[in-house]
Amino acid sequence: MSHMFLATCPKGFEPLLVDELISFGAQNVKQVAVGVEFFGDIEYAYRACLWSRVANRVLLPLLSDNVESADELYTAIQSIDWLEHMEPTNSLAISFTGSSRAINNTHFGALKVKDAIVDQFRDSTGVRPTIERETPDIRIHTHLYRGKLSVSLDLSGSSLHRRGYRLFAGTAPLKENLAAALLLRAGWPKIKNEFKQVFDPLCGSGTLLIEAAMMAADIAPGLDKAHWGFVRWKKHDEALWDSLLQEAEKRRTIGLAENEVTFVGADIDARVLENATANSKNVGLEELIQYKVGAVEKMTPPTDAPGLLITNPPYGERLGDSSTLMFMYRTIGDQLKLQFRGWKASIFSGNPDLCQVIGLKPDKVYKLNNGPLESKLFNYHIYAERHDEQEPAVEVEPLSEAGQMFANRLQKNLKTLSKWRKKQQITAYRLYDADIPEYAVAIDVYGDWVHVQEYAPPKSIDPVKVFERLKDVMAAVPQVLGINAKRVVLKQRKRQSGTQQYEKHGHLGKFFEVQEHGCRFRINLRDFLDTGLFLDHRPIRLEIQQQAADKDFLNLFSYTSSASVHAGIGGAKSTTSVDMSATYLSWAAKNMAMNGFNDSSHHFIQADCLQWLKKQRQPAYDLIFMDPPTFSNSKRMQDVMDIQRDHVRMISSSMRLLRHDGVMIFSNNYRKFKLDYELLSAFDVQDITDRTIDPDFKRNSRIHKCFEIRHKE
Repeated sequence: MSHMFLATCPKGFEPLLVDELISFGAQNVKQVAVGVEFFGDIEYAYRACLWSRVANRVLLPLLSDNVESADELYTAIQSIDWLEHMEPTNSLAISFTGSSRAINNTHFGALKVKDAIVDQFRDSTGVRPTIERETPDIRIHTHLYRGKLSVSLDLSGSSLHRRGYRLFAGTAPLKENLAAALLLRAGWPKIKNEFKQVFDPLCGSGTLLIEAAMMAADIAPGLDKAHWGFVRWKKHDEALWDSLLQEAEKRRTIGLAENEVTFVGADIDARVLENATANSKNVGLEELIQYKVGAVEKMTPPTDAPGLLITNPPYGERLGDSSTLMFMYRTIGDQLKLQFRGWKASIFSGNPDLCQVIGLKPDKVYKLNNGPLESKLFNYHIYAERHDEQEPAVEVEPLSEAGQMFANRLQKNLKTLSKWRKKQQITAYRLYDADIPEYAVAIDVYGDWVHVQEYAPPKSIDPVKVFERLKDVMAAVPQVLGINAKRVVLKQRKRQSGTQQYEKHGHLGKFFEVQEHGCRFRINLRDFLDTGLFLDHRPIRLEIQQQAADKDFLNLFSYTSSASVHAGIGGAKSTTSVDMSATYLSWAAKNMAMNGFNDSSHHFIQADCLQWLKKQRQPAYDLIFMDPPTFSNSKRMQDVMDIQRDHVRMISSSMRLLRHDGVMIFSNNYRKFKLDYELLSAFDVQDITDRTIDPDFKRNSRIHKCFEIRHKE
């Protein structure tokens, strides 16, 4: 008996799904707004469930009706004879999407559908089905749009993209059916007889390689799926399904035996590769796919045969900023041109602008959504002989004329600061801060490491031009300073939103040490937006060190407690560091310990500073330093903090804790900050900003505002 079925899929996958269904033998295959309709016996629905690599679900429509009110919905659902499809003892799950003027809540709609089905069973059999959301015997899909109700039985049970092999997923993993769609758009597996290897240099949890190997070895993506939506369906043909499983098992055995393709994945993180290996083992492909630790800048073909390089590089804020990533994309392009002649390459990115710097002209570009992200797949053919459209591969690119001008400015700044640095024994300092508008970066030197922060460019500027200027920066810095290029770290400095300064950006854990006025500090340039030491506060820390002898010191919003270290070196009787980040307090404790301060006189308190201040009443400190962020809406804080609005309250609360002859140093980095002298008239307030700006920040004297605050006589 023929039925009309509906296979759903992500937007953009429909043409691929049409081709699949036709290959299964389905009839009258037609693309519609929500997927692909097809006709045929139940065998073709089973085949779609078992073999579709791009579908999400396979549905059997049961009803289409006009519905507006809740009563009409109830009546329509009851018009279906549910005893034809399920037993009253079966478990049931309802999904409801869409709305009408009278039904504007999906939970209410699902509840009404459930009531109609349950009431029908109770009235006719005296027994009602149970509700089971996770793995029900029967799953019903209902959709209401512009007064049109559609009701379907979900034959797939759960989304078909969940193959069941991926128990371990890395950061931002591709869904399995998206990986399959990318491979199909790349021409795989049709090209497998000519291209005998598949390589992913950024393989993560291995999804692209596993899907490619399953295609090449003719392995049904649903073969190991544990739960199906049709098994408890009363019209299920168990014998037919068993025969399809046996056929798939046989094809798998033959496919694995006849496979001639090599599959290789690389990643810089060995722990990620352990997960990829486990995932491959779960699907029985551990013999077929090889994984190795390797950096993208050193990627080479696994064998001499031509192949398909397919990869999904990081592309967004979760994994890194676009400026840094442009270097990765350019590196991929350079290596393709140098090492992968005769190959095909497919690069998928949620930020297509990044692919502009690859330096190759794509043969074809496909739009494919990755969840809500509008993404693109770029297909390239790396010709054995270079075509005119392709740039020649160059290992070392000389500075442009503008780049040389930038290098000259660095050299000039280095010379200007040299006497001051030598006299003060300064090894961590700011060398450059957007002196030339076209080169909008800040460059901080930490011994023989350099931290380059790019100020986010306007969207109107061509990203390729931005990248070319950054290339000049990253080439000039090691040249001028005479250091290894690998010790130059690039980040993009954007406008902060709340707690971004507290967010970890990586997990490399690479720390090194710098010294300042007799103090030692741990620095990390890669894992966080900030480095562990605010260089512009150097004069403030020195003043704290000079004033701290025999005093009790309080450090509010203490970050890594560099000011507490200076107070300790200056002979403070005690230090108390308060911050809401456990990560930074742990860092602070290590800073203090490496300077010899690990006894009970030095305290670390994890707390929201504003709430902590409310609870303190006694003046217990002789010296207080407070350097709050400009704005914070952290979930760990009870209130939203705005430094301009809240500074009077914050200062007044802190002054309660300051002994009568003590001093409070208040600093912040809000460039438009204006202290409210009138509301703080109870205190003696002195603006000391000018004397807290060292020569390396004279070009940017608005880097912070700083005040000394005392009790009046």
